[in-house]
Amino acid sequence: MDEAKVDAYVVPTEDPHMSEYAPDCMARRAFISGFTGSAGTAVVTKKDAALWTDGRYFLQAERELPSSWTLVRAGLPGSPDVGTWLATNLSKGEKVGIDPWIHTVEGARSMRTQLEEMGIQLAPNFGGNLVDKVWNKERPPMPDIPVRVHPVELAGKGVGDKLMELRKQLEEKKADAIVVTPLDEVAWLLNIRGGDILHCPVTLSYVVVTQESCTLYVDQKKITEAAAKHLQGAKVEIKNYEGVLEDVQDLARKGCKIWLDPAKANLALYEGVQDAVKDVISSQKRKKSQPKKRKSEADSVSPALSLDAAVLEAPSPIAMAKAIKNPAELEGMREAHLRDAAALAEFYAWLESSVLSGESLEEAYVAQKLIEIRSKQIGYLDESFSAIVGVNSNGAIIHYKPEFGKCKTLDPKGMLLLDCGAQYDCGTTDITRTFHFGEPSEYQKECYTRVLQGHIGLDTATFPEGTPGFVLDGYARRALWQAGLDYRHGTGHGVGAALNVHEGPQGVSPRYGNQTGIVANMILSNEPGYYEDGAFGIRIENLVIVKEANTSTRFGGVAYLGFEQLTLVPIEVKLLDLGLLTTEEVKWLNNYHAKVWEMVSPRCSGAALEWLKAKTKPVCKEGEVDKTLGPAMVA
Repeated sequence: MDEAKVDAYVVPTEDPHMSEYAPDCMARRAFISGFTGSAGTAVVTKKDAALWTDGRYFLQAERELPSSWTLVRAGLPGSPDVGTWLATNLSKGEKVGIDPWIHTVEGARSMRTQLEEMGIQLAPNFGGNLVDKVWNKERPPMPDIPVRVHPVELAGKGVGDKLMELRKQLEEKKADAIVVTPLDEVAWLLNIRGGDILHCPVTLSYVVVTQESCTLYVDQKKITEAAAKHLQGAKVEIKNYEGVLEDVQDLARKGCKIWLDPAKANLALYEGVQDAVKDVISSQKRKKSQPKKRKSEADSVSPALSLDAAVLEAPSPIAMAKAIKNPAELEGMREAHLRDAAALAEFYAWLESSVLSGESLEEAYVAQKLIEIRSKQIGYLDESFSAIVGVNSNGAIIHYKPEFGKCKTLDPKGMLLLDCGAQYDCGTTDITRTFHFGEPSEYQKECYTRVLQGHIGLDTATFPEGTPGFVLDGYARRALWQAGLDYRHGTGHGVGAALNVHEGPQGVSPRYGNQTGIVANMILSNEPGYYEDGAFGIRIENLVIVKEANTSTRFGGVAYLGFEQLTLVPIEVKLLDLGLLTTEEVKWLNNYHAKVWEMVSPRCSGAALEWLKAKTKPVCKEGEVDKTLGPAMVA
């Protein structure tokens, strides 16, 4: 920091592509702070060090941060944001350093405005990341996982068609080129997949598209013969990963308007375009001041070469195109969930039998066994994230990750929260179930039942097309709120088709800043929960497809939407207080379990089939009988 002449340094989680999870070689915040959660920002001054993270990670951060660090609980009343904290802890005239490659245009601009109001300067450091200089030889190498082709049969649309649609967007926006920076957008656009980030099938890369060309910037050693043939067939040129800035600057110098998404593109690319245009303008002004030799020489700066005209700042059109799944992607996701349901039936049958027979199982071993069983399914590739296996109090750590030698053993009389997902060749899964191997307390049953009521509330919602996710969030929290309970995370996130398990722009959460309207053929998670610190955690998560609802009218001439369940795994009845459920909620549960049995049982056998049969038996409230469902369990 002394060498860089800065008084504070901000270290975010992100890589140059603003990925949710960074590759190991770019996990700078984790290295400098010791905190390994997927969301957070570290700030180091010459006297202090602080870390910001959200409610999903408060308990984890308390455990992982060194005692010399301050944990700032982002989003809670009285907690300052990064800019406010810096303004309080620095003096007028001091400088805050950032690496422009790992901060968005939007984020850096907001921080600069906030700091300048207090007389503090934001100082982007183009000379290299300061954490890397400390990391030095211990820093992991750049990933080199080969790029593979995602078949058009699964993608549902060829690269040529996707590029044609993107070029129409360029024409409509009057832009000459677009720089695609998010890794999942690159993968989706070019029908390729990789493995540079743990459990995320993406490769470190950029794409630049003009009306005449498409260029992929990637470590060329990762391009297999099959990938090269695929890309050449789509007329995609391949260049080195590090060459993107120079080429984008060349386009800017030629007067091209560059489309950048300010919420996703890094500051280095934006500043690079601005610097290139400034250089040309300065050069033209110098020429103008010199005596003209020929009348044909330009006597003014080209209108195209102005700072205002150099960049089009607008959301990436690829994000929405990727979020709205085509028929092939939807069928792939349905198939992936059926495979996963069969694997999970086998796994849960093993788990329940092992625990009840007295076996001592570590949380980490359970996560390992899950991979072993899933890997027997056709097309299984990887987990979609590291499994969260949390016994009792560990279940309250929302993104807990068990490690051998540091984790708990399963409690034959306790609770277990298990959140897991898989990457198959045809789709991506994400599911959470909560179990109790003994006798749950009445309070645990009430909490679990209210979480299920919230899950049902969202699952059965009907709403106008284009409704933002924050409008739906209350459906999932209503039953919890009635008891004075809540949870500190969003209710739903988008999910990629054989891509990242978390994707946008859609989501369901209290954050009303996300105005993205929900439309048909998006995929969302539905995952309300409740967490009692130091005691237990509860979450029930299914993935759903947004589909058109069959309504009697269409007020305003718009379609009305609902959800189709993708996840087909039984819900733990033992934890329910059926007396709290309405008759309609009991009917929903029985209908869901009937669907699970019908769809999944043909893929199961042996112990898995017996487990599935036992867990999908219909239930009814005391004094009520649903004759349409045969013999029922009575609470």
